[in-house]
Amino acid sequence: MRIDTNPIVRLEDYRPSDFLIDSVELDVRLHPTETRVIATLAMRPNPEGRPDAPLALDGDELNLKSVALNGRTLAGEEFEASPQALTIAQAPRQPFTLTIETEINPTTNTKLMGLYRSSGNYCTQCEAEGFRRITYFLDRPDVLSVYTTRIEAEGDDAPVLLGNGNPVESGTVDGSDRHYAVWHDPHPKPSYLFALVGGRLGRIAKNFTTMSGREVELAIYVEPGKEDRADYALDALERSMRWDERVFGREYDLDVFNIVAVSDFNMGAMENKGLNIFNDKYVLASPETATDMDYAHIEAIIAHEYFHNWTGNRVTCRDWFQLCLKEGLTVFRDQEFSSDERSRPVHRIAEVKTLRARQFLEDSSPLAHPVRPTQYREINNFYTATVYEKGAEIVRMLKTIIGDEDFRRGMDLYFDRCDGTAATVEDFLRAFADVTGRDLSHFARWYEQSGTPRVKVKGRYDPDAQTYRLDLAQSTSPTPGQVKKDAMAIPVALGLVMHDGSPSNGTCDRVDSRGVFLLDKPEDSIAFTGVTSLPVPSLFRGFSAPVKVSLDLPNEELLVLLRHDMDAFNRWQAAQTVAMRLLAALSTGAEVSDAEIDAFSAALASFMDRDACEDPAFAALVVTLPSEADIAQEIGRDVNPDTIHRARSEMRRRIGLSCANHLRRFYESLTDTGPYSPDAASAGRRSLRNASLDLLAAADPGVGEALAVQQLESAVNMTDRLASLSVLTTLPGEAREKAIARFGERYRNEPLVLDKWFTLQAAIPENGTLERIKGLMQHPAFSIANPNRVRALIGSFAMLNQVQFNRADGAGYRFLASIVLRTDELNPQLAARLLTAFSTWRMMENTRRSHAEEALRSIAQKPNLSRDVGDIVSRSLEESQGK
Repeated sequence: MRIDTNPIVRLEDYRPSDFLIDSVELDVRLHPTETRVIATLAMRPNPEGRPDAPLALDGDELNLKSVALNGRTLAGEEFEASPQALTIAQAPRQPFTLTIETEINPTTNTKLMGLYRSSGNYCTQCEAEGFRRITYFLDRPDVLSVYTTRIEAEGDDAPVLLGNGNPVESGTVDGSDRHYAVWHDPHPKPSYLFALVGGRLGRIAKNFTTMSGREVELAIYVEPGKEDRADYALDALERSMRWDERVFGREYDLDVFNIVAVSDFNMGAMENKGLNIFNDKYVLASPETATDMDYAHIEAIIAHEYFHNWTGNRVTCRDWFQLCLKEGLTVFRDQEFSSDERSRPVHRIAEVKTLRARQFLEDSSPLAHPVRPTQYREINNFYTATVYEKGAEIVRMLKTIIGDEDFRRGMDLYFDRCDGTAATVEDFLRAFADVTGRDLSHFARWYEQSGTPRVKVKGRYDPDAQTYRLDLAQSTSPTPGQVKKDAMAIPVALGLVMHDGSPSNGTCDRVDSRGVFLLDKPEDSIAFTGVTSLPVPSLFRGFSAPVKVSLDLPNEELLVLLRHDMDAFNRWQAAQTVAMRLLAALSTGAEVSDAEIDAFSAALASFMDRDACEDPAFAALVVTLPSEADIAQEIGRDVNPDTIHRARSEMRRRIGLSCANHLRRFYESLTDTGPYSPDAASAGRRSLRNASLDLLAAADPGVGEALAVQQLESAVNMTDRLASLSVLTTLPGEAREKAIARFGERYRNEPLVLDKWFTLQAAIPENGTLERIKGLMQHPAFSIANPNRVRALIGSFAMLNQVQFNRADGAGYRFLASIVLRTDELNPQLAARLLTAFSTWRMMENTRRSHAEEALRSIAQKPNLSRDVGDIVSRSLEESQGK
């Protein structure tokens, strides 16, 4: 395993670059296999750098053609060059110009980093360290330069040529069939934000007027013939720009804003300055091919990448340890945008479900790390839920603690101070400390300390004194590299709910006017006075902090919250908590009475009868049980996925039977009759209707199969069509196989729809699924080189199919290990992300645990692993190796 030779990069070792690059002029002459790049760099020594340092530029698999210093071509003895580095020992100590010519092969670049060719189009991806695959450079985020890029290509091969910034010039190359375009970005940026695109692309566009009256041309480029599928993305972009002006006062700063959709992409999208490059699944949508969830994801990711224009581009991060400064902050911004555009409670629940499924799992695994890591071997492996989702929660907690007005003032100060710079977490927090006068050093522990805090709460009511006391204690379990944990600053949004639903008249002087108490000690207590009867505490309203809560309330009192709490999140949480208790008990063989399950089912039926029509999307979430992965996390050790699957299936059956009349009524009354619309209200109605179908099928497979087949045949949109097929995949038999085959044939020319088809089959919890997946790998639409296809089929199997991936015979583990090794040779980033499916292996019971460790060791023993995979497998095995 090559991981031992990879140096560890440490935050404490950061020092400024020894040289700076004021401007970059690139001449990129595109060719499928022999692209020439001439980079002219205006450089100077950094006054903060080492005075005697050599000039050391980063490279990655580069083919150097020539180097010139101030116009003079250097002889071989004047520099040292390899595919990975270019070093000039005696660099000038005054400003100088360095010209470097390299040659690269975009067609063979299967890593999809740097410049590569995708479906005949040229495309770049430079974050985190991809620019060094284009030319030798100071490839680090704190070196900011002004870029001018000339792109040249054959006119027939690449009629569209796009770069960062504004278009400056274009024309034909004399005496040839080639043409060129020049782009200039006036805003200094780090190399990871560089982008260019060349190819045959269709286009849609519109004009946007900023709040100061400037005209900006917005355009989206897609595969020719699919322009009409980009309309929603363009609309989402316009709404995002208007929202950022209104909520954060941020205006766009170039004359054009371009988005390009490509089919081969390692990430969701990339915020390159003025030229965002997207995975096409987050741009293309039509009612025939995209679900409600697809539309919501497009809206959110379009917004996310646009919002980076200020939180990531205008203010970038000093080093990769500060990654959360742009990603976590921008996730918070896109979540707020989506909440304003849709149902805030429904969106908040979705955010928390994602956080718990991904980030809480990460925090409890060998891959746990702080939101701002202190060290890494491979930065690509730190684009994690901890950096993104937990990073967003930290920003939200800050806003909860200081209030909306001071949060906006702090953001304004942060932008004013840091515009055009590479900032740190300390710069960010200092802005809020200065506008509020608060000491935020304690709060900063959220960035430094890994793990999910657990808050234990005990309530005690004194009827004579009419007081209700809450005792709170926080703790965080050890994580890799951090055994001792300090107390965190945890905002607890709370209230008291009376059993009859009447408002509580209790008061507490330690809870502010917004209902927030700050728990910043290992233990603390608060008391409410004037409480006339026993209340039920409603804690962490709106999920005010990313913690796990232990509160020993009986199920009956939790169901009081479901009926009466003013906070929608905690109404949902109450139902989830009761369901989780029952499911965890059933999964581990504990005693659960029929009366307990019946009481819960009756409460859900009552909820649907009373409240489901008000917000169907919220109702659909309430009646959906925790996932098998959620239950496994709750159990935490010696997990048997088979017993979890049986327990959840039985609970779904019981709820379906108990709520059958309500479910059937909603299923029949919420049928779409008009044209499809992706708006939140319409999507909510479809969500409840399809959740009802799922539970009806669980209660009576015969009825469910008949309804699902009928819906599949009559559906007028992809949401309903895919939901019915999803139900059928849980019902073995001829009807299922016919439906799967017909769906695949109908959409054989729609790769993004076939991804959904792959995913549904990969998630079938049956013994034959692994062989089904191996067969689907031979499907004409599947390619091991395409990240979307691999994630849809292999990634879905490993992440979603708890029963079959965690097979007792270890076959699921061995299969994924073989795919990881195969993929690592083509695309290490993709392979490493697949490998994170093993993050739960220590939770499993002994037999499965042994098989998983064996599979991980088989990967670790492979010679010449990539840095990406070597890092993940090393950390996954580290504890069992006694390190």
